[in-house]
Formats: sequence, C-alpha cells, structure tokens
Amino acid sequence: MSGAPGGAVRTLRVPGRHGYAAEFSPYLPGRLACAAAQHYGIAGCGTLLILDQNESGLRLFRSFDWNDGLFDVTWSENNEHVLVTCSGDGSLQLWDTAKATGPLQVYKEHTQEVYSVDWSQTRGEQLVVSGSWDQTVKLWDPTVGKSLCTFRGHESVIYSTIWSPHIPGCFASASGDQTLRIWDVKSTGVKIVVPAHQAEILSCDWCKYNENLLVTGAVDCSLRGWDLRNVRQPVFELLGHTYAIRRVKFSPFHASVLASCSYDFTVRFWNFSKPDPLLETVEHHTEFTCGLDLSLQSPTQVADCAWDETIKIYDPACLTMPA
Repeated sequence: MSGAPGGAVRTLRVPGRHGYAAEFSPYLPGRLACAAAQHYGIAGCGTLLILDQNESGLRLFRSFDWNDGLFDVTWSENNEHVLVTCSGDGSLQLWDTAKATGPLQVYKEHTQEVYSVDWSQTRGEQLVVSGSWDQTVKLWDPTVGKSLCTFRGHESVIYSTIWSPHIPGCFASASGDQTLRIWDVKSTGVKIVVPAHQAEILSCDWCKYNENLLVTGAVDCSLRGWDLRNVRQPVFELLGHTYAIRRVKFSPFHASVLASCSYDFTVRFWNFSKPDPLLETVEHHTEFTCGLDLSLQSPTQVADCAWDETIKIYDPACLTMPA
C-alpha cells in the first residue's frame, strides 16, 4: 500500500511508551513491530507493539509487556509469527504473535543493557546476534537455550549489530569506542577494525546490493560509507543532521539510497551517488527519533518511531518519484 507522493501519514499514538525501534515484517505486508520503553528507557517497563495497516490507518494487533525497557526488535526469517527483542535488563526475549502471552523464551547472559538484536538473513542458518553495553556481542540459535559464542574486542558499549545480507556468518558491530568492526562466526577474533568516526557510532547497516559497502551513523552528526576492501577513508560522507544519528538503513530497492533518523527529530533520505545527496528531510516528530525501517514489500513505504509516543508509516515524496 503506498500513498501519493508525500501522501497521508498513518500515525498510532502509544501513551507512555517511547519508541526505540521499528521493523517491518519480512512476510506480511503492512505488519510492523515496534520496541518501546516507559520513561524514555531510563526506568520502568517495555512493550513490544505489533501493528497492522488498513485503509483507515494503523491499528494495534497485539502488544506484549516486559519488565524492563525494550531497545530493539528483529523478525524471524523462518516464521512469520516469531520475533526477538532485547532489553535493559541484559536479556533477549522470543515472542510469538500467534499467542497472546509470552515470551516463549528468555535468554539472559549479557550483564548490561542489550541495545541491538538482528536475525540472520542468509538461508541455511537461523542465528541471532546481540550487542550489549557490556562490550560483548553474543551469537544465538533461538532453538538453543544458551548463547553459542561471545565476541570480545570492543572497548566501549555496543550500539548496533547487523548481519551481512550477502555473506553467511558475517556481521558488523558499531560501538562507543568509535570503531566499526566486521566479524565472522567461524572465528571468534575480529576480522576488520575500522576507526570510522572520532565520536561514538550509534548505528551501522549493510548495503543490500554491495557486499563490501556499509554505512555508519555517529554522534558527530555524520554518515560515512565504507568499502571493506579499503577502509583507510570513507567512500562517501553525508552531512546535514544537527544532532547524533540514531539509526541508518539502506534501501532494499535502490542501491545508492539510504535513510537516517536522529536526535534532531528528523528523518533524512539520501542518494550518495548524487552530487547533492540529500533527497528529503521529514520533520514530523517532536522528540528524539530512534526507530526507522524501509519496507521490504513496498519501494516507497517507511516506518519510524520516536520518544514523542508516536509510530508513523508514510511514503516520502523522494521515494514515490522516479529516482
């Protein structure tokens, strides 16, 4: 479902819940998961919200509460009903949207907040990777009750852990230690260390069309692109945000398009192959914008969530016009 260029924004207000992550279902068009927390994630409980779109807007399909703030969510790649969230109490939770209660399983090994969780996209493996403020990354098979492996090397909190969509068993992590790191599950040591910014890096993502290209977003307000074959300098830098970049996502449909959201309350869309890369700035939140995703089903549809207690799905004009 896509609106006209710059068409209607579907909004769901969730009183008392501040959004941290939004992820479209890889299976069901229009289904969205949002990880949220009470009291801006500082105290209180968390809620996993499952939303569906219809012609009249957004409706809440199901919600699950957890006893601490939820900071990230990822959909299973082999079961349309299953998701994993991660929490401020150091645990991961496995949920089933077909069941009103939950979680099915809790994995508690991290010793501090877990800020990132991602389900592998390559076929033949069902692995989840989690990144924590305890400076470790852990590897999980959701069918096994304990972690398979722990990756150490980062010297500060880990904010982002993302699987390569191209290379089985390969993932990236971004940290407050100002580095982007590339790992291989077959060896516990780090493969590549990129000193990507002179600031904390809050987000990273893999290009869907180039196995060597990643992007980082940092507290220095910049986005930088990295070619893993030569990491001495970025292949692009995108400037425009005025506060820390909280999340960055490459488009599933356009090889050189990406989106970023920030503590400056905006979502920005970029085409890094253009001389003037900023395509559009969306200013529809009144608080830190933390969650962002681009639909795998619709080339124009975007979801975001913020600390202003709203979740939004919309079609930015720059994605509805021919690139």
